[in-house]
Amino acid sequence: MENKEKRPEWAPEEGGKGFACRVMDGVEAGHDGISTYDKKRKKAVTARFKRPRLTPKQFAQGVLEGNRGILGRTITMVESNLPEHTAQAQEILKELLPHTGNSMRIGITGVPGVGKSTFIESLGCYLLEKGFKVAVLAVDPSSSISGGSILGDKTRMERLGRDERCFIRPSPSGGTLGGVARKTRETMLVCEAAGFDVILIETVGVGQSEITVRSMSDFFLLLMLAGAGDELQGIKKGIMELADALVINKADGDNKLPAEMARNEYERAMHYLQPSTEGWVSHAYTCSSTKDKGIAEIWHVIETFKKITTKSGVFEQHRKEQNIKWVHEMVDEHLRSLFIKHPEIIKVLPEIEKDVGDGITPAVAAVQKLLRIFEGSA
Repeated sequence: MENKEKRPEWAPEEGGKGFACRVMDGVEAGHDGISTYDKKRKKAVTARFKRPRLTPKQFAQGVLEGNRGILGRTITMVESNLPEHTAQAQEILKELLPHTGNSMRIGITGVPGVGKSTFIESLGCYLLEKGFKVAVLAVDPSSSISGGSILGDKTRMERLGRDERCFIRPSPSGGTLGGVARKTRETMLVCEAAGFDVILIETVGVGQSEITVRSMSDFFLLLMLAGAGDELQGIKKGIMELADALVINKADGDNKLPAEMARNEYERAMHYLQPSTEGWVSHAYTCSSTKDKGIAEIWHVIETFKKITTKSGVFEQHRKEQNIKWVHEMVDEHLRSLFIKHPEIIKVLPEIEKDVGDGITPAVAAVQKLLRIFEGSA
């Protein structure tokens, strides 16, 4: 076989044989989507492969059958902001709705660096061994400057990502409060229809609006670190009131004793807080995600929580309240969209914003003026 290796054009002349970099000729084009050159037309032609267009019923059927490709495409459509995708996504959700509501929805939050992804992988692997199907909705923070997200959670959950019984979907937060993507609820319903028994929702982290996370999960778990410092006390106070369980992570090695001391402190503090769920008393626990210690105990707590709240009727009532809140939030979102996209608002908004920024017009007066314009032409 002919050796097609050669020195690159930018190689230094004095490099000699010691310059190890070599380049090879490219492969013949015209396959796998690689551009080829059309000699007659004298231009590059790219091979195109189109996926078949599916109807909402075909999308729904694929999801119900557990087709992972169609599941991913459905979630992409649900997350899309294009009007045609939104309309089709709603048709799909109507088909899937009778098959939803059978999973345990667990919201997981904590300070950055607490080990949320590692904990989720450890808990997910434990659940898979118990025979459950697990879906992980990992929400990644979006840059306020570029708008991009790394979406690296699936890469970090290497063990979990290799198992076919688990589905991991990283999504950008898009700057929404609570560190939860705007369409996380719809995505959750799609995963439930696909037959996943446990939905784990990983959030960006504490400090924003954890009420958003709480309003879509059955069990809300707060991960903490031992010796995190007093600067987080304000956050801890607010978030602890929402948590159904508090877990001190990384309780291993030299950190085992400090973690146990922190657990005792949090346990005493939680004793004076009002329970977040009626009929349930929240407690603090320790675990080591890297050593898989304490994971079984935490899952037992979650199972006990579901058993107690289901028997009392709180579980079902909580779900109903979540759906009502969801309706109100979608109405707010729709009205805001109508307002921002209104032609008259688009015309006057830049000038009003400039007047507010320059201190000419008070913010309240600007809002009243915008609303009069919107209501007058609506």
